[in-house]
Amino acid sequence: MKIKLLALATLGAFAGVAHAQSSVTLYGIIDEGFNLNTNSGGKHLYSLASGVMQGSRFGLRGSEDLGGGLKALFVLENGFDVNSGKLGQGGLLFGRQAYVGLGSSRFGTVTLGRQYDSVADYVGQFAVADQWGGNISAHPGDLDNFNNTYRNNNTVKFASADYAGLKFGGTYSFGGVAGNFSQNQIWSLGAGYNNGPLALGVAYLNARTPSNAGGLFGNSTSTTTAAAVTTPVYSGFVNANTYQVIGAAGAYTFGAATLGATYSNISFRNLGANGTTIYRHGTNATFNNVEANFKYQFTPALLAGVAFDYTDGSSVTLANGTDRAGAKYYQYSMGVDYFLSKRTDVYVLGIYQHASGDDSTGKSAVAAINTQSASGNSNQLLARIGIRHKF
Repeated sequence: MKIKLLALATLGAFAGVAHAQSSVTLYGIIDEGFNLNTNSGGKHLYSLASGVMQGSRFGLRGSEDLGGGLKALFVLENGFDVNSGKLGQGGLLFGRQAYVGLGSSRFGTVTLGRQYDSVADYVGQFAVADQWGGNISAHPGDLDNFNNTYRNNNTVKFASADYAGLKFGGTYSFGGVAGNFSQNQIWSLGAGYNNGPLALGVAYLNARTPSNAGGLFGNSTSTTTAAAVTTPVYSGFVNANTYQVIGAAGAYTFGAATLGATYSNISFRNLGANGTTIYRHGTNATFNNVEANFKYQFTPALLAGVAFDYTDGSSVTLANGTDRAGAKYYQYSMGVDYFLSKRTDVYVLGIYQHASGDDSTGKSAVAAINTQSASGNSNQLLARIGIRHKF
């Protein structure tokens, strides 16, 4: 149950002066389930896993009406692992989100703190990973950050009001490095339209020196470097000077059915500029990703969906002058979600991935479903049954 703590300010120094109304909401999600991975490093793995359909969390959300359509607002949101009780996001107290700001009903909001970028805000919502598929259905390694793997620290964010279905916004993250304004800086822009059966989104993300402490990849855990980037899909490219994502997506609803699609172009630019590399210095590594998805609401309580995702990696020149063939990943997802109530649902997910070509480490590509240990060969199948409770 959401607990509403509603407080009215008392009289001020002068009689008859009314103070603004404020509210604070405690909320959360507990997501838990059983996973079967047919090929985790070459072996079957049976495990309980937390936070797959949605990350397990609890948070505080508050606002204060300042009058004239203006309000103060804040969000403090924690992530945790149900099975161990540990904090998520590398042990950060409020690792999912932490920000404060001002909002106008006419113009929009400006917030400061640890926040999501425009790619996650305006495009990620169209991918199945942010709908019914959970993080295991995210694009390989979540290489385009559609599934919010990487948060932005030290961020100023603007999000517009809703203008007849049109919204837009952007973020800027300060690198915080004395004498080097561009190091670790992150910026993004995005826009979305949602009116009637049609919804659209576009966004751009640019992150400098992403593997540095304080860089985008390091922000996922707040550790000294991006050592947490272990997926072979792109771990060999994180030494790039710049990580760039261009994303676009759309969905159309007809009756109980929704057909959606996403596209992303991901580029690791100027390899070797931010660390050692097996590739020729200054070259770029590029991926193109396309997802097609379909879902059907059989009843208000029963939803089912299917999706196909294709990732195509470009060839990259090695330091010795030879070309490494880019990796290709084919991923199929299905899910069934049944709501026992407005706050509790049970679900079944299945993800199959096939890989070919050479991955970012220069080796033959192996299947690597998001959040899972890489397969011992080119194929990997993951099945899950879970329960999610919101409060």
